[in-house]
Amino acid sequence: MKKYLFTSESVTEGHPDKVCDLISDTILDECLKQDKNSRVAVETFASKNKITIAGQITTKGYVNVEKVGREVLQKIGYDNASTDIDYSTCNIDVNIVNQSADIAMGVDTGGAGDQGMMFGYAVDETEEYMPFAIMMAHKLAKKLTETRKDGTIKYLRPDGKTQVTVEYEDNMPKRVDTILISNQHLDNVDLKDMEKDIIKHVIKSVIDARYIDDNTKIYINPTGRFVIGGPLGDVGLTGRKIIVDTYGGYSPHGGGAFSGKDASKVDRSAAYMLRYIAKNIVANKLAKKCQIEIAYAIGMDKPLSLYIDTFGTNTISEEEIMKKVEKFDLTPNGIIDYLNLKEPIYTKTTNYGHFGKEDLPWEEIIKM
Repeated sequence: MKKYLFTSESVTEGHPDKVCDLISDTILDECLKQDKNSRVAVETFASKNKITIAGQITTKGYVNVEKVGREVLQKIGYDNASTDIDYSTCNIDVNIVNQSADIAMGVDTGGAGDQGMMFGYAVDETEEYMPFAIMMAHKLAKKLTETRKDGTIKYLRPDGKTQVTVEYEDNMPKRVDTILISNQHLDNVDLKDMEKDIIKHVIKSVIDARYIDDNTKIYINPTGRFVIGGPLGDVGLTGRKIIVDTYGGYSPHGGGAFSGKDASKVDRSAAYMLRYIAKNIVANKLAKKCQIEIAYAIGMDKPLSLYIDTFGTNTISEEEIMKKVEKFDLTPNGIIDYLNLKEPIYTKTTNYGHFGKEDLPWEEIIKM
């Protein structure tokens, strides 16, 4: 039997990078609510009590960008400049311009908004058709936020990280080897009490007991105190958690990040479409595992290349699978129309992964 360990991580919505992703995606959604043809490419930077929002927006609507930034911080729970950031007093600097005419020229005719390669992936080891380690890390991170917001663990603050190491046997998850959780907390917390609370209310409620044994290692805040967090503890930037956003390192990630970009940017839309196709290949039992790569050139609508790998798990030939894939319209406009990507759905994607969520169009299962 082949055994190996594989590790994936996730972060809470209060992690500085995810704060920036959520601000950027919220701006995108606000634009799309008013103008479905909005072109948006927004980056956010967070540092000590300051948020910088910059990029390109072309829209018929109007978005109060500063107001959006403050509302996002407030919703996350950031209200203390001495430990992280205060939504009401922080400085917000905005530098937004129209989309470059050179880029618009290619996109207006239906071409890709940028060059690059994108990947899609699916595997049958979880009900979400996602790798086990990243799904467990996401669920732990989400539960940390839930227990903070509902008052179950009152002393938690917004910033946090999770990491899960899974032992695989014959390419299937057998047990959880290590769980690592680091979460920001109030100053007067007993760390032993925090460890007990997180094990009880987070770990045991998320991970099935059959995956945890006497040899499973659990580390809670291994460095000790974690009082200073958020943008005060570390700067944040849109698009830095790309492996958290996708498959936890189990599959490659393409050349670009997702958040803050409208669907004309194939970095985002093509990655969603390839996830949709890969998931349906696996869900239809054409393979147990599937990875797809595609490549585009800026301003051109047809893909430059398309590659499928089922890692020897296919139940029909890969040539037959390719013929099924080629029936999909993989032009940028074809993808946008098929997945209805002009709708304001992007804040749903920002935290706890862009894949493996039932209510997103690229997660729908069809008959192939």
